[in-house]
Amino acid sequence: MAEIGRGFYARGWVLGTSGNFSAVVARKPLRLAITSTGLDKGSLRPEQFLEMDETANVIRGNGRPSAEALLHLAIVRSVDAGAVLHTHSVWSTVLSGTHARHGAIALEGYEMLKGLAGVATHKHREWLPILENTQDMVELAGRVSRTLEQTPSIHGFLLQEHGLYTWGEGFTEAKRHVEILEFLMEVLVRSSSAQNA
Repeated sequence: MAEIGRGFYARGWVLGTSGNFSAVVARKPLRLAITSTGLDKGSLRPEQFLEMDETANVIRGNGRPSAEALLHLAIVRSVDAGAVLHTHSVWSTVLSGTHARHGAIALEGYEMLKGLAGVATHKHREWLPILENTQDMVELAGRVSRTLEQTPSIHGFLLQEHGLYTWGEGFTEAKRHVEILEFLMEVLVRSSSAQNA
């Protein structure tokens, strides 16, 4: 997780204290390793990771998880993810704001889509839902769960004017999903700017 934090920070995807990462360390009972809140993701150290239970209570480590820990738990339960990564890039912030009225962004026709798990062709249409942001994490976690139940084949979602959530079987897959989705969002923003120039 520390290596991912350094890489994402260098790319401008988790600046300040933004973003959070988690990984499943046990299924029964459910246990997640997660970044502690308020930390610079570019300089994470092993002792800054927490272990939390299925209700987001810390059972090992010092500090507290982000309030968004409930979203990590909702994702893990809904899609059986092994790792969840959350970024705050310029691209996801811009697109989730400008496309919020549509409720989602469609990504289609790009070769990079083939890097998403289970996608074999650039003709794939990836649906990236945009959920309205709120500070009520219990309510938001419920909406995340319902979204994933209704669209189980998606690889991520956006929180409006906030950032991207994606996941994978493990860190390798989840990291790849971040890189692909962030690339495609940047392409959309830059191509829109070019068309309007």
